[in-house]
Amino acid sequence: MGTSSALRDLQRDLENKAGDLNKLQKDIAKNHQVRKKYTIQLGENELVLKELDLLNEDANVYKLIGPVLVKQDLAEANANVRKRIDYISAELKRLDATLQDLEEKQNSKRDTILKLQQRIQSLQAGKAKA
Repeated sequence: MGTSSALRDLQRDLENKAGDLNKLQKDIAKNHQVRKKYTIQLGENELVLKELDLLNEDANVYKLIGPVLVKQDLAEANANVRKRIDYISAELKRLDATLQDLEEKQNSKRDTILKLQQRIQSLQAGKAKA
């Protein structure tokens, strides 16, 4: 009787850990999606900065605000794009750190699940012999 209840407890624990692992994998996938979006934005902003650097200081620069184009100072536009690049870069670093943490947790969960599966198999093997 003790082995079957221990087996049930281990299987329940295994199901819980598998659910946790599944959640971690979803979080990792979400992190990758957000990271991809920021990487695209970073590339776009770097391209805008290169274009702004090509302009003469007296060139007209316009910013789209809602449906309206508003004239903007070149230095101000340059500063805004640089701030945006700094922000996006910081977000990417934060996402990388989060991803690393999630992957470490995922590996730990996998190890735990593997050990639980081995214990269940050994209990089942012992039960089959008895």
